[in-house]
Amino acid sequence: MKAETAAKKLGILLEAAPEEFRTGVVTRDELNSLLADPPEWLQVLRREGPHPRPVVAAKLGISNSGLTRGGIDEPLTTAQIKELLVAPPQWLVTERATQAAVRAEKIRVAERDKERAARNPRESGGGGGGSGV
Repeated sequence: MKAETAAKKLGILLEAAPEEFRTGVVTRDELNSLLADPPEWLQVLRREGPHPRPVVAAKLGISNSGLTRGGIDEPLTTAQIKELLVAPPQWLVTERATQAAVRAEKIRVAERDKERAARNPRESGGGGGGSGV
């Protein structure tokens, strides 16, 4: 696979990886080896960053769109993320509240659907009772 794909699967920023990783091709076995026993450079990169957008968003507890709305368009290091969490700007407080509301709504809908399925198993999928003629 391309190095870009492998970097995404490893949760790292490709531009921060060593040159031999960026310019090479990664086999499935090599990827599995990196996941199972990460070399020092990968451990440091995962621990200290800079981190790609999805990792930054997850560490901040917001969505990728929330990063954009907050004006974050550069990769952040772990130290920068910690600074934001210690003294969150208003946009981060708002985005975290939005994300919490979205999660709560997903849970509410899932529970509602589970209740409906328990009350009426015929509506929860499974085909139907037609004769098939």
